[in-house]
Amino acid sequence: MNNPKNEPPLVTAAMAHLNLAMIHPFSDGNGRMARGLQTLALARIGTLSSHFSSIEEYLGKNTDEYYAVLASVGAGSWHPERDARPWIRFCLRAHYHQALTLLRRTREIQKLWDELERIVVARGLNDRMLVALSDAAFGLKVRNSSYRSAADVNELGALRDLKVLVDSGLLISQGENRGRFYVASPELLKIRERTAEPRTLWPDPFSSESAAAQEGI
Repeated sequence: MNNPKNEPPLVTAAMAHLNLAMIHPFSDGNGRMARGLQTLALARIGTLSSHFSSIEEYLGKNTDEYYAVLASVGAGSWHPERDARPWIRFCLRAHYHQALTLLRRTREIQKLWDELERIVVARGLNDRMLVALSDAAFGLKVRNSSYRSAADVNELGALRDLKVLVDSGLLISQGENRGRFYVASPELLKIRERTAEPRTLWPDPFSSESAAAQEGI
């Protein structure tokens, strides 16, 4: 990390992760520290958004591959003589897929919000209710406390708004008293499904095959 050479930051961060994990200096938490170090390395050059400085979301969905490539490259301990390119490709792919996920998520949020705005206007609802509808559509439990904070209304106003949304068939109330929360109705879930983009298999520009093709091998 202190190398004076102008190495690509993503490569530097990935190697910091790999080396700390393989040196294994702590009795516990080496993986968490290594992932934190990778994020820190990117934060040092100004990449502060967790969407781009951390690959935790990707690792959570590809845990087996993560441990497999660490085992393959590290062979159980610190071996700096081994080829680290499979690990570098894995990390680059993780950052790439997280960026694509963020772009897709942003498009879906915009599509959903536009659709919900049309419904709110058509039914004469208050536009502050969009917050509750959007959260519920994405599978979150909407509570009076969280809604009144997001919509900037008092407890009575939040209760009134949520009842209106239940009566309109957009939310479903579950639980009683302080344990009450609200989830998306079938109608709202259909809107979410309609605005979601298809999950397709993204290309991997960092695979060993792609690298070989680019090098003319």
